[in-house]
Amino acid sequence: MIRGDQKKHIAKAAGLMSLATLISRVLGYVKDMILARFFGATGTADTFFVAFRIPNLLRELFAEGSMSAAFIPVLSEYQTKHGKEEAERLVRITFTFISVIVGSVCVLGIIFSPAIVAAIAPGFLSMPGKFSLTVVLTRVMFPFLLFVSLAALVMGALNTRRVFFVPALAPALLNVTIIAAVLLFAYGIEQPILAVAIGVTAGGFTQFAFQLPSFFRNRYSLKPEYGFRHPGLKKMALLVMPATMGMAVAQINIFVSTILASYLAEGSITYLYYSMRLIQFPIGMFGVAMGMAVLPALSEHAVKGDYDRLREDFSFAIRLLFFITIPAMAGLIALREPIVNILFQRGEFDYEATVGTAQALLFYSIGIWSVVGVRMVTVSFYSMQDTKTPVKVAVVALAANVLLSVVLMQPLKHSGLALANSIASVINFLLLFMFLRKKLKRVDGRRIVSSFMRSLSAAIPMGLGGGMLLHGKLWQESGYTIQKVIYLGGTMAFCVAVYFSLSYLLKSEEFAYVLKMVKQKFRG
Repeated sequence: MIRGDQKKHIAKAAGLMSLATLISRVLGYVKDMILARFFGATGTADTFFVAFRIPNLLRELFAEGSMSAAFIPVLSEYQTKHGKEEAERLVRITFTFISVIVGSVCVLGIIFSPAIVAAIAPGFLSMPGKFSLTVVLTRVMFPFLLFVSLAALVMGALNTRRVFFVPALAPALLNVTIIAAVLLFAYGIEQPILAVAIGVTAGGFTQFAFQLPSFFRNRYSLKPEYGFRHPGLKKMALLVMPATMGMAVAQINIFVSTILASYLAEGSITYLYYSMRLIQFPIGMFGVAMGMAVLPALSEHAVKGDYDRLREDFSFAIRLLFFITIPAMAGLIALREPIVNILFQRGEFDYEATVGTAQALLFYSIGIWSVVGVRMVTVSFYSMQDTKTPVKVAVVALAANVLLSVVLMQPLKHSGLALANSIASVINFLLLFMFLRKKLKRVDGRRIVSSFMRSLSAAIPMGLGGGMLLHGKLWQESGYTIQKVIYLGGTMAFCVAVYFSLSYLLKSEEFAYVLKMVKQKFRG
């Protein structure tokens, strides 16, 4: 495959995954709107968000994060060197292994839920009712971990066969199931928040089951096979341990915020949750999608020892990623309060909650570019089956986050926790980029920096213009949804037009490439 075709393939795969992620994120925001309507920024909402972070942490450790780090590069290697049949056997063995190990973790988690909740939300211990409800929710949601781990296995296997859209769309089923559970059961049970927890577990199963038809069409099987001495599984285990530690460090950053926020004013945890959800939109839609799309290609280059193409594909992917996410960052900063208002301000979620969430969103948004950058650089290390370097750097970033959180939470409250997270993410990216450059000898650094500055130069005027257009008391009030949607949608369209126009004037390579692909699409 010539290099131009490889770039086109990466961009197309990332585009398909971004489309699927967009669908999932939109449904996710519908889910969040429903949760905000039912539960607001109350103590009950805090219990769910604390409880959900436990299986969500383990999902990152055992599922999407570590699975991508270890499973895809090793499976790509076996598929390239040993053929598809041996790769399919490795998938069966891995399925059996995950079922046994993660299933056992779920059982232990259900048993020891009280101790886990006490560890991550010690501020709840002085409120027995809040503590006991969090324990119940945690126990209901623990099986979600097994289902989503199996879903991640299926996703990784499909990605190595260059199937991206169906796995990326699967998380949408999680959101659909949670929405259905709340609407069907929340009115009929004593603790309505329990309906959300039931939806999470059921959604994990649907996320797994949705991918199975495509999985089976690609000749994979879930027939149990107990060859736990398989060298491929051993290699994955060696890679997954440091990868899991790296994911653990990333999640500990979130748990640090949770622990500290449990000592702040009621609603602080909810403000952080909803603002984090909003920045996850560009991170998931572009950062995660690009990382998943480029990982199989980078892994193949690494297996073949073709580091020139690995460097070139990495440079192309991160430049395109910055071109897309920097304006998203500027847009969230400039339009933060109108966005939070239109999505969440209804029912129990009042203007005070909107302000609190928008404040956190401002400081989280500052670090969006570095978060997606970390994902892209980390994927490059994973493609070379180096999972240790990202862990070492992540530990440094964790220490920075803890120190900054303690320092900044006093003057800035929950916003200080968000700012600390962003600064730590920037430190993480800069160190990782430096080590990748050392490992690969060169990484096209000047071109990447030049592209970054062009994107930033176009995004800043765009954000300032958009922010000036949306002012007034309308964004302090609830209701007027249609009017707000028109105003916000029109302003966003204006911002996109400004950004593209400035990118053209600044002679952005990435804008020229995107424009070329769009023209080819319409001609075809």
